[in-house]
Amino acid sequence: MHITRADFSDPRLAAFLQAHLDDMEPTAPPESRHALDLTALQGDGARLWVGADGDGIIGTVALAAVSDGHEELKSMRTEPRVRGTGVATGLLAHALDDARRRGVSRVSLETGSMEFFEPARRFYARSGFTPCEPFGSYVEDPLSRFMTLELGPR
Repeated sequence: MHITRADFSDPRLAAFLQAHLDDMEPTAPPESRHALDLTALQGDGARLWVGADGDGIIGTVALAAVSDGHEELKSMRTEPRVRGTGVATGLLAHALDDARRRGVSRVSLETGSMEFFEPARRFYARSGFTPCEPFGSYVEDPLSRFMTLELGPR
């Protein structure tokens, strides 16, 4: 897998991110879905990376600023055909290394509480994320789970 910063003019990226939003749509009402769309990922304070292989985009990961030294993991998605092959692990490591290099001390995330998100919650827990309270502009929501990771040197 080759990881690069996102090329927002690539129509494959728009389709990949739309598939992510489509996956999330049936899981919760709109007020409990927090995935970012293509426009939001181009905003100030957001950094998006794309993992690709010879067949195209196989994953994405983003970081978005929450506050000084605190960022949120966003748009973490692996193409279904390659799930379980280490793509997510590689993308997460890349994003966390980038955050450390820039002096970020904490990375947090919001994910769903439903069964659909159980594999993601297990992945994040194995990666060192622990449950936390809502952060940034989030509020308590029975359909959300919040997790955080304090970053130290690699």
